[in-house]
Amino acid sequence: MSVYTVHEPPLRAADALPDPERFVFVRDGFSLWAFLTTVLWMLWHRMWLVLLIYIAVVAGGETAMYYAGVPDFVLGIVGLLTSLLLGIEAGTLRRFTLASRGWKNIGIVSGDDQEDAERRFFDAWIGAPTAPIEASSSSAKPPPGPLPRLQQGPGVIGLFPEPGARRRQGI
Repeated sequence: MSVYTVHEPPLRAADALPDPERFVFVRDGFSLWAFLTTVLWMLWHRMWLVLLIYIAVVAGGETAMYYAGVPDFVLGIVGLLTSLLLGIEAGTLRRFTLASRGWKNIGIVSGDDQEDAERRFFDAWIGAPTAPIEASSSSAKPPPGPLPRLQQGPGVIGLFPEPGARRRQGI
C-alpha cells in the first residue's frame, strides 16, 4: 500500500470553498520517473525553483570535480547517485513546491493506488460510509451487549513486575 499526502490549493478570489477536483495527492516513496528523467520530471510538475537549484548544484559540482581532475567514471557515478537521491526525495520536493505556492497539507491517506487513496480520502472527507452496501443491510446485527473489558495489569510493561520495585540484595 502506498501512502499519499493530500494538498489543498489556495482559494481563488471567486471561491468560498476549496475545489476538490484541484486537490493534489503526492505519493510518498521512490519515484522512477524522477530518477530516470530528472529535468523533464521537474518541468512536468512545474518545480521551477527546485530545477534551478538542481542545475546550479549539478553544474557547480561537475565543474569543481572537472578542475580537480576527477575521472569521468566518477563523474558518472556522482550523476547517478544525484538522480537516485532525487528519485528518493521526489515526494518531498513536490510537497516543498506546493507549500511554497500556498497549498495546505490537509491529510494523509493510504491506498493500493492513487485512485483508491482518493476514494478513501473523499469518503472520509464528506463523512460517507466506506463499507459496501451489502455489509450495511438490515440483516447485519449489532453485537449483543457491551464488549467485555480487558483485565487491567500492573502499570508496567517489561521485565519489572511492579512499579517502583527494588532489586533484592545478594543477587
